Amino acid sequence: MFYAIVGQDAPDSLDRRLAARPAHLERLQALQQAGRLLLAGPFPAIDSNDPGPAGFSGSLIVAEFDSLADAQAWADADPYVAAGVYAGVGVKPFKKVLPA
Repeated sequence: MFYAIVGQDAPDSLDRRLAARPAHLERLQALQQAGRLLLAGPFPAIDSNDPGPAGFSGSLIVAEFDSLADAQAWADADPYVAAGVYAGVGVKPFKKVLPA
């Protein structure tokens, strides 16, 4: 089943985000290579693809896991959590409808 993982960035976390990004992307690429990643990306803090120093307000990852507990454990082990980028992370089951 798919699960939506939504991380909410802590205030003033852009420098920590940039430092932890390579390790964060490595884990996402592993999900992609396993055919389990539906989509992933950050929420710019302003209405721009490149928010510059405004940074990001969080991230969305939609990926396939065996259970909610597995998805939560994966989210909790994210480098952004360890680096203090995310102030909180929510995980919910996600049902993909479109595109079919």
